[in-house]
Amino acid sequence: MKAVYYDIYGPANDVLTLGEMVDPEPGPGEVLVRVKATAVNPSDVKLRAGLRPGTPMEFPRIVPHSDGAGVIEAVGDGVKKSRVGERVWIWNAQWGRAFGTAAELCAVPSEQAVRLPDRIGFAEGASFGIPAMTAWYALFANGFDLQDKTVLVTGGAGRVGRYACQMARLAGARVITTVSSEEKARHSTNAEWVNYLDGNVVGDVLDLTDGERVDLIVEVDFAAGQDAAVKLLKPGGTIAAYACSSHMTPDLQFYPLMFSDVTLRMLVVYRMADDLRRTAEAQLTEWLEGANLNHSVIKVGGLENIIYAHETVEAGDKMGTVVLEP
Repeated sequence: MKAVYYDIYGPANDVLTLGEMVDPEPGPGEVLVRVKATAVNPSDVKLRAGLRPGTPMEFPRIVPHSDGAGVIEAVGDGVKKSRVGERVWIWNAQWGRAFGTAAELCAVPSEQAVRLPDRIGFAEGASFGIPAMTAWYALFANGFDLQDKTVLVTGGAGRVGRYACQMARLAGARVITTVSSEEKARHSTNAEWVNYLDGNVVGDVLDLTDGERVDLIVEVDFAAGQDAAVKLLKPGGTIAAYACSSHMTPDLQFYPLMFSDVTLRMLVVYRMADDLRRTAEAQLTEWLEGANLNHSVIKVGGLENIIYAHETVEAGDKMGTVVLEP
């Protein structure tokens, strides 16, 4: 099979290779997927670049990418043969494993290949995994009932934020998001919005809500958003933070948050418990079948364009998920 791989961490242009590899075989409990689309997430490019200088490779050779979509071609022992031919979207393919979805074939545990409704294209299915599961996890993992609640989604034009805006509205919440332009506000699927570059997020949000604070903040950068969160969360509110890129070890405003009885959740989708994953997959499948979710995909060609794809994600100037189609 054709596959993209790297043997050392480093810049995309220096380390990514497109070549031939031996076809994988599904082990016990696994399925073999003929990959029709593979998505590039920020975590994929950060891992390939080397998260920390001097960190040894987790495996001697890595085929990148956690998210993808395709058709099950074969199954291992313990998996129903009726799954052969099933359209699926894949999550966590390369989490704790050497070989991800940047290849013509990918073997993954059966539960990590989720049925993809016929009405959803493979590119859309590939863009779904990490962003959509993270958005769901941030909104619903604690059993939140969002009906008639107010949710603030920071970075609503981002991969996770865009899904979070849609899912919160589907759950009956009022949704406000922070973006940097009117174009990005439209991209966030037309949630109520404020421009964080104007420097008055707190005042602008309170103006929209007539002074009422919000119940939940889905936070793309905890360090950058903490000051606003202290002023915007209702007593008993929750911050669900899935990233903190501006400062990896921020000071915590413990007492201001404590005296508002705030819950701070720092979440990563890779660690979701199995029962939560099943619940999330069922809800996401229902929304997919009902065409309730809008997807934003940037198709950049086949695996031969892998370097461009990684560099595009690193540049961060595109709205949507970059997808390659092997």
